[in-house]
Amino acid sequence: MDIYTPYRTITREQFLFHEMRMVAKLLMEGKEDTEIIQEVVDHNLFQYPTETSLKNITHVCLARFHQTNSKELTNIVAYGTSDAAKQACLFLMMNYYRIVWEFMISVIGEKYRIQDFTFNKMDLNSFFTRLQEQNDVVASWSDSTIYKCKQVLKKILVENGYLDNSRSNVLNKVLLDLSVKDAIENTNNDEALIAFGYM
Repeated sequence: MDIYTPYRTITREQFLFHEMRMVAKLLMEGKEDTEIIQEVVDHNLFQYPTETSLKNITHVCLARFHQTNSKELTNIVAYGTSDAAKQACLFLMMNYYRIVWEFMISVIGEKYRIQDFTFNKMDLNSFFTRLQEQNDVVASWSDSTIYKCKQVLKKILVENGYLDNSRSNVLNKVLLDLSVKDAIENTNNDEALIAFGYM
């Protein structure tokens, strides 16, 4: 992750596992972005209420895949086991959103490194306080934006098995799928492995 990558808010961004799975399969079929968007809309593949929301989310999914540009990871998301596909989706999300990258490495990865399996509101609060002190863009975000970002990050942890539920304050150990590990290493982002408890 480039230190010059701008911070994007993640207030409207969710993990989108099922949507990513569907888009990955269409990419593996060799379809172009425009064809994929059209297919999602024509068949309402995500079961969303509006065409606009279908297009927006498809664009988000495609952007995550294109940012990393890894056929290996796309294949895992499309056809891998649920656990492996979720780990690949998490890495793709980390690689697209600087805030997710830094949270997963500096907070979650660091906890695994020092074997501290506690997780609470203070961890999220101190992460955002530090970001706001270091970055003018994050410092300009409203309290409600920060609150929503915290909710999204916590939900990502729950959806990926790091936390049992949103009230849990114990981090689970995660077992990184070897195919995902290899695919991440092939993107030259080895430093991301710590976020999956892999030292």
